[in-house]
This record gives sequence, structure tokens and C-alpha cells, in this order.
Amino acid sequence: MFVIGHRGARALEPENTLRALRRGMECALYVEVDVRVSRDRHLVVIHDAAVDRTTNGSGAVGSLTLAELRDLDAGEGERIPTLAEVLHLVSERGGGLVVEIKEPGSEVAICAMLARVRPEPLLVVSFHPEIFRSVGELLGDVATGLIYSRSLEDPVQAARAVHARVILPKFTRVTPDLVEAAHGAGLSVVPWTLNSEAEFARAVALGVDGFASDDPCMGRDFLASHGG
Repeated sequence: MFVIGHRGARALEPENTLRALRRGMECALYVEVDVRVSRDRHLVVIHDAAVDRTTNGSGAVGSLTLAELRDLDAGEGERIPTLAEVLHLVSERGGGLVVEIKEPGSEVAICAMLARVRPEPLLVVSFHPEIFRSVGELLGDVATGLIYSRSLEDPVQAARAVHARVILPKFTRVTPDLVEAAHGAGLSVVPWTLNSEAEFARAVALGVDGFASDDPCMGRDFLASHGG
């Protein structure tokens, strides 16, 4: 079972910053980032559609230029990184990367950059299944994953319909039957976001393949001490 550092290591460092990614890479097989597009069409790493929660600024990410975004404090003096900076860091240090595509329509530009600098292992994920056709065409045999939080009638079939290899359900959606069905269809199950030993223990009992955590170091330590 593997751990994904959610937004790097958001419980330990300012989320989606290079500092958080460095911390997450100390403990997790993968680190995860969220990608959006600035007003001047640069790929930037930030979760929310607006900068208000995670920086000292305000406004929609898409209404601000890269220079304006870079001028903001994303926590403890960190700046909003570009996807290019993230790829350089992860490729240089080694380790896996999960790229969440937040905005349909941005996948072509994101995949073009991933094709130039492709960390291994790489997992491209999204709540938006319509993007996966382009991702497959542009990146070939890349692993993709369907994220979901609401109830889906058949998440396994939804993932298979877009040739995803992984389902990433909100942890409250995970059941033994779901894990069994996914594994029977050749899919991995990687829930989010687990942040306590009780949740880690339940993940082990359910037999999921991995999980995302805001504190990947705690997750790693739990698995190391419990044979996960």
C-alpha cells in the first residue's frame, strides 16, 4: 500500500507549494498537485478557483496574470509554483507525481508539458471524465484516475468507460464491495483524504491500494509499523 502526499503535505507545509512537495517527497511514493490556468495562460499549481483561502491575495486564479499570482504569499513566504517548476523539482529528486486537472480545456497544455518533462511514476487524475480521451491521445499509455465524492451508480464502470486505471473515491464512499468490484475489473482503489490512524487502519482492512493524506509522514509511519 502506498501513500500520496495530498497537495504535497498540506498538514505540514503550505499546500501546493514547493516547500510542501519537498516535505511530501520525504515520506510518500507520490506527491499530488492541482493545476489551473492563469489569465495569461500559464499553468499554475493551486487548488481553489480563487486565491483567497491559500494566499494573502484575492480574486479568481483565471483573472490574474502569472506575475500577479507570483507576487502573492502562499504561506510562510512561499509562492504559487508553476507546473514547470513542480516537474523540475520532482524529476530532479525522483519519485511519483499525481497531477489533478481542475479545469476541462486545460488538459492539452498540461499534457504537452508532461510530455516534455514526465516524472515516473505519473498519474493524471480529475473529477472530469471527459478529459481522459485527450490525455490518452497526448500521453499514450499514461495511468489515469477518476476522482469522485458524490454517489455514483457504478464508479467501476464509469472509470472503465474512460479507460481509467484508478478510482479515487472520497473515503466515506469506500466499501468492501467497491474494492472487490474494482479489483475484479483490474482497477486500483486510492481514496482520499485520510488523516488519522483510525482511517489508516480501516484502509488496510479494506484492502485499498493506496491513499492520499495531508500528513504523508504519519501515513508512512503507520504502514511501516502495521505491515501495510
